[in-house]
Amino acid sequence: MKTNNSKIYLLAFVIMFVISCDSKRVYDSYQTVSNQSWDAKKEMHFSFSVSDTLQRSNLFINVRNNNDYPFSNLFLITQLDFPNGKKIVDTLEYEMTDASGRFLGSGLTEIKENKLFYKENVVFPNSGEYTLSIHQAMRKNGETQGLHSLKGITEVGFRIEKN
Repeated sequence: MKTNNSKIYLLAFVIMFVISCDSKRVYDSYQTVSNQSWDAKKEMHFSFSVSDTLQRSNLFINVRNNNDYPFSNLFLITQLDFPNGKKIVDTLEYEMTDASGRFLGSGLTEIKENKLFYKENVVFPNSGEYTLSIHQAMRKNGETQGLHSLKGITEVGFRIEKN
């Protein structure tokens, strides 16, 4: 009998530990990229509600890529829509490989997850519904036209953490 109680207590402890490990998370969502190829016209939209206009937060764009990703960097264009109609547009560049060409990010398999800083120490000024739109803006060197399809991206996510 005592062994069963010990197992129950251990299981409860493990569950509480796992839940508390992500205590900074406010919002975390991913969208799968069709055929592991991100179309230039395909925007990823992430809608989230803000009620606390005093909390400082860090915002991250999460990108999962596989070995088919052909570049050492990644250009993204983001648009953050506020509840009051205000919009902020940013063009961002992230490194995806180290100097030797090995993919950055975490993961032991072919899939690497990159947690990329988007905005740091943000205070949302208005309560209400916000939407972040993200699309890829990659092109080959020397070309003016962007890539129609960016291979090797499997998922794109957005995360908000308490600071």
